[in-house]
Amino acid sequence: MSWQINLFDTSINPTTEMRSAMMFCEVGDDSHGEDPSVNLLEKEAAKIVEKESALFVPSGTMGNLIGLMVQSKYDDEVILEAESHIYYYETSSLNMISGLKPILIKGNRGVLLPEIVEEVIHHSKINHPYPKLLSLENTHNRAGGIITPPEIMKEIHELCGENGIRIHLDGARIFNAAVALNVPATDFTHYADTIMFCLSKGLGAPVGSILAGDHNTIEKARSIRKILGGGMRRAGFLASAGLIALRTGISRLEEDHRLAKVLANSLMEIEGINIDIEQVQTNMVLMNSSAIQISADELKNELINRKIKVLSMPPYTTRMVIHKDIMENHIPIIVNAIKEIIRKRKL
Repeated sequence: MSWQINLFDTSINPTTEMRSAMMFCEVGDDSHGEDPSVNLLEKEAAKIVEKESALFVPSGTMGNLIGLMVQSKYDDEVILEAESHIYYYETSSLNMISGLKPILIKGNRGVLLPEIVEEVIHHSKINHPYPKLLSLENTHNRAGGIITPPEIMKEIHELCGENGIRIHLDGARIFNAAVALNVPATDFTHYADTIMFCLSKGLGAPVGSILAGDHNTIEKARSIRKILGGGMRRAGFLASAGLIALRTGISRLEEDHRLAKVLANSLMEIEGINIDIEQVQTNMVLMNSSAIQISADELKNELINRKIKVLSMPPYTTRMVIHKDIMENHIPIIVNAIKEIIRKRKL
């Protein structure tokens, strides 16, 4: 289907500059480290998050999996927020491939609280196998783009350091967090041993993510990528678009955040629609329709009929993500479509 409005930031169209870069880039065999475009992307990506090395991977799911595997061994335990993307959406790769066992902690709107993490660590020392790894997600997808502030990451980092636990950061949208708080991304990445971030989604590349960490860790990660089938040949065609995304995509995220608040405030004016405006911290809007007893799936299907694509989170939550292909003139179209669906339902 050709969408009029696609509120998925996983469906962004590459820019003309990206398409041109892909056409004319230098390429080589990346599986042997011989692709100059990939090498340049990895160098720039490592620099921007202040890590020694970086690895270009086909997807965030693969990047997260490698980040966990390279810092653990089969049958280790990993602390995760209960609704984290790694646990909830990454098709059980956590235990099917890495053999890791999740210790799930319910966060405060997706944010892991240091005192709860400390309690879990202490309890594990006495009663259970000891966790070797903790994974944070920032921003948090299912919580609606909520940010874990740097000061909380610092507390958790210190706590984990005292207890010999390494930290992986699922930072698929970490630059959204940095832009929203007007701080450099390094204010977050300093408190993780490895970090994955997406070149797609908000930054706008068609494909690809980055895993970054110290040199030895990333060299081991390169071998795991090969095992998982991620060793690519002329990967520079993808990496060249990723370079443009990295260089140009971060500076425009502020506009996505602004439009997300415009959309949220407009939707709040509709009777029966509930939005927690404090939850709209970055580029996501979670809309609840329980008060009017219209399910998220029903809303999604009605919006599809109007060529508007959203994500349903049953029973009553609908997720909308603002990205570079969403313009200000799209906002009233979305709002009026939802008003029409509600009005039609009442007839």
